Amino acid sequence: MTVLTERPSPQPKPEFEPEGKSKTDLVVFGLVVGLPILAIIAAVPFAWGWGLGWTDVIIAAAFYIVTGLGVTVGFHRYFTHGSFKANRPLKIALGIAGSLSLEMSVVDWVAAHRKHHKFSDKEGDPHSPWRFGPGFKSMCKGLLYAHVGWLFEAERTNRAKYAPDLLKDPDVMKLHRWFPTIAVSSVLLPPILGGLITWSWHGALTAFFWGTLVRIGLLHHVTWSVNSICHVFGEEVFESRDKSRNVWWLAIPSFGESWHNLHHSDPTCARHGALKGQIDLSAGLIRWFEKAGWVYDVRWPNPERLAAKRIA
Repeated sequence: MTVLTERPSPQPKPEFEPEGKSKTDLVVFGLVVGLPILAIIAAVPFAWGWGLGWTDVIIAAAFYIVTGLGVTVGFHRYFTHGSFKANRPLKIALGIAGSLSLEMSVVDWVAAHRKHHKFSDKEGDPHSPWRFGPGFKSMCKGLLYAHVGWLFEAERTNRAKYAPDLLKDPDVMKLHRWFPTIAVSSVLLPPILGGLITWSWHGALTAFFWGTLVRIGLLHHVTWSVNSICHVFGEEVFESRDKSRNVWWLAIPSFGESWHNLHHSDPTCARHGALKGQIDLSAGLIRWFEKAGWVYDVRWPNPERLAAKRIA
């Protein structure tokens, strides 16, 4: 007689990786965060002296656009939410461009952001500004934590739980393993270009200041502002289960990410600024990729779905 035994149910995956961030990781990230902030503070008076030229402006702008769109179109709308499908060369290009931002590797970025959406503005959210509750003092503390403080937590979001699809993708895993090399390249390429274009050490130094330090610092703070400012201030147009808001004045530097309310209302939508007058440069690039035949199955806004989610 065969005795049937009940198969034990699989244990749920933990929220964090067994191996957290090392002290070296935290120190390095502290330098990545702190040095660009100091550079931005010094930028305005520095600009009026001998340290800024058209070469610096062009290099900094080019790297800001490439790395910024690598985050918004690549890391966010493609790898995290699957707002569209891309051919293999574009997938790799988007992964490299996003990695050049020095925010995180593609796997860690996606895992943390998916966890954010699962627990948005509730316990478990990695970077909710409402973490410490309402009230002026609590919100000030929460905004600082959501903006930058959460990055110094030792725990690392569990990749197998929140990004299992990426762990199975050989191309993505190569990008993940090569992230330190890509990050170093992002730091060194601007001064190398500046030095070669101007054929001087002076050109290399100023390109490093503007194209590396200022560019990285500005992009980081714009990205983190979506985590902090866009969950406290701004306009709520669509129904969502959290406190996501639209902040119009961040739309251009964030490439459309600050139309954050619709994004949390409909996370897989390829366009975040779907209403009249809402500029969404990331969606424009996706549209261009679609016309070129490099992406397909794009999840564009559905008028009926938008109307159903509008707050009366």
